[in-house]
Amino acid sequence: MGDSADRKHRLEEILQREDHFDSDNENDSPGQDTADEDQLMNEDLAAAQATAEGFCVECKDQESFYSCEQCAEDFCEVCYAMIHRTGNRVRHIKKEIFKPNGKSATPAASINGVSASSSKGSSLSDETLTDLPEAKVIVSSGSSTFGDWILERSKYIPMRLDLGERKLLRLLEAALNVSEYTDKVDILSYTSKAKRIVHQIKDLCAIISGLVVANDYRRGQELFADKSFEDNEEFFQIIFEIGRRHKIMNPEKMRSAYGKLMYLLMDSSMDEIESTLGFSCIIPIKTVHGFLEERGGLNVLRNDLVADATKEIISDGKTRQQITLEIRKKERAIEALSRKYANGNLTPDEIKVCLYSIGDNHSFLRTNRDPCDKMLKYLTTFFHPTNIEDGFSLAIRSGSQGARLTHNHETQYWYINQTLNLWREIAHEMFYLWMMSDDDMLDNDYRLRDTGQGLQRLQSCPAVSKAMHTILHKAQQKAGTWVGSSVIHLGDSNVPNAFMFIDKYNQVARILNPIITTLEKIDDIAKDEGIHTYIRENFGGVTNLRKQIVCDFFRMAFDGSGADNFFSAGSCIDGRLTSAWNWCSQIEKKPFFPIFLLTGFVGFDGETWS
Repeated sequence: MGDSADRKHRLEEILQREDHFDSDNENDSPGQDTADEDQLMNEDLAAAQATAEGFCVECKDQESFYSCEQCAEDFCEVCYAMIHRTGNRVRHIKKEIFKPNGKSATPAASINGVSASSSKGSSLSDETLTDLPEAKVIVSSGSSTFGDWILERSKYIPMRLDLGERKLLRLLEAALNVSEYTDKVDILSYTSKAKRIVHQIKDLCAIISGLVVANDYRRGQELFADKSFEDNEEFFQIIFEIGRRHKIMNPEKMRSAYGKLMYLLMDSSMDEIESTLGFSCIIPIKTVHGFLEERGGLNVLRNDLVADATKEIISDGKTRQQITLEIRKKERAIEALSRKYANGNLTPDEIKVCLYSIGDNHSFLRTNRDPCDKMLKYLTTFFHPTNIEDGFSLAIRSGSQGARLTHNHETQYWYINQTLNLWREIAHEMFYLWMMSDDDMLDNDYRLRDTGQGLQRLQSCPAVSKAMHTILHKAQQKAGTWVGSSVIHLGDSNVPNAFMFIDKYNQVARILNPIITTLEKIDDIAKDEGIHTYIRENFGGVTNLRKQIVCDFFRMAFDGSGADNFFSAGSCIDGRLTSAWNWCSQIEKKPFFPIFLLTGFVGFDGETWS
C-alpha cells in the first residue's frame, strides 16, 4: 500500500517538474532525465491500472469497502483492518464507499490487472496471456555448495535422542498425560495465578521424580534423596528439553502433552515464577550444529561425503540391486566420516548420530514437503490455466456451493499454484520456524483471551512473523503475480500464539497425504472386476475419477470457506488452510468417498495405512 502511495507522490512531482520544464525550456531537446521520467510514468500508470475497478487493491478478489484518504487506495473490510491495525496507519482516515442497492457492477475478479468473467470460467484474451507468468515451482535458495547449505541448516536440526534420553522421554510423557496443568492455570479465578502456576509446576516435577524412583530406585535415590527441586535444576532442564526436541522431529507425537509442556515452560519463564520456584526449567534445544561446534567437529559437515551419508534412500521405481548399492554407498560414507573426524572430544558414534539426525530432517521433508510437489504435479498435469476441459473448470463464485471467493478458471489455477508453492516453502523451513516459535513462546508475555474457541493464550510472535514474511516475500517474487490477500494472522484471535501457528501448518501433510494415497491406489483397487465396473459406470473410468477428485479438491478446498467471516477464512495466508480443512470435514458427503474407503482411508488426523 505504501509503495503505491509513494509512486503517486513521485508521479505528481514529475508532472510538476515537467510543467516547469515546458514553460522555461520549450526549445530544448529532452535529455536522459526526461526519458527516465517517461519510463517511470509508464510504470506508475501500469501499476495504477493493476487492480480491477471496485475491488480491493490488496487481495484483488473482494469488493472494496473502505477508501483510505492517506493511502489514496480502496480496500475490502478485512484488508483495511489488517493493514491499518498498527503503526501510523491506525490514524488514517477511512471513508465508506457508497454502492447503489448494496451491489457493485464491477468485474468479478482480476489477474495482472485484467478483469475476468467468472460465471463461465472464461479465460483471458490472447493479448494478455503473453504477460502472464509461467507456472513456477518455488525452490528454496541455498548456499553455493551443499556443505555450506547443510552447515547453516544444521543450526535448526535437533539431535536424535539416544537410548537414555528416550527413557526420560517416556517418563515425561507419562507425567504430562496425568497432569491437569492447563485445566488448573488457564481459567478465570479469583485466586492468585502465580501461586497456582508454582503449585502445578512443582506438582509435575514431583510426579516426574516419583516415576524416576519407581523406574530406577538407585538413580532416584541419588537424584532426589534429601534434595530439593532447586538442587535438581539440571535434571529437569534436560528432561523438558528432550520433550521439546522430540516433538520437533516427530510432529505426529505428543499430540496433547506438548501443549501442556510448552504452556508450563511459558509460565516458568516469568520472572516472578522463576524466582519463586528457585530454578529455571529452560535450556536451548540441542542441535547438530551446536553439538559439533562445542566439540570442534564442524568440519564434518563441510565434507562432500555428507550428501551421501545423509541421503534418504527411496525404493520407488528402483530395483533391489540399485537399492542395495545406495545403502552400501551411504554406509561407507558414514563410516569414512566417523573415522576421519573423530577426536578426543568427539567419538565416531556421536558423529554417526549427527549424520542420522540430518537424515531424519530429509525424511521429514519427504513426508511433509513432497506432498505439495505431488499435488502441484496433479494440478499441472490435469489442468491448464487457459485451456478448460469440459466438466473440469476450476472457476468458483462467491455464494455458490459455499464458496467465499470469486475466481475464474485461470485465476483459481494460479491461486492454487501459489498456495501449494507457499505451503511447500513453509514445510521446507519448518524446523527453522519451529525454533523461532520456541523462542517466541518462551520470551514473550501473554494474556488470556476468549477467541470464540475458549480461553487462549494471546501472545506476540515477532520472530515467527519476520520469518513468515520473508518466506512469503520470496514466494511472491517467484510467483510473479500474487492472487489474493497476503495478510498473515499471528498473535490474534485466529492464530493466538506461535504454538497454534506451528500446529496449523503441521496439518498440511495430514490433509494432502491421504488424498495422494487414494489417487495412487485407484489403479490397484481397479484391478478387481467389480470395482472397475463401479468406477466406469459412476465416474467414467479411472482417469476421469482422478480428475474428479482433484478438481473437487482444487475448487472447494481453495474457495475461502470454513469460517463465518473473512478475518478467519477468505484468501489470506491462513484462510487458505482453513478452507482446505473445511473440505476435509465434508469428505463423507462427496460422491467419491467410497473410493477413499476402498483404498484404506481412515481420516485426516495423521493416521497412516499401508
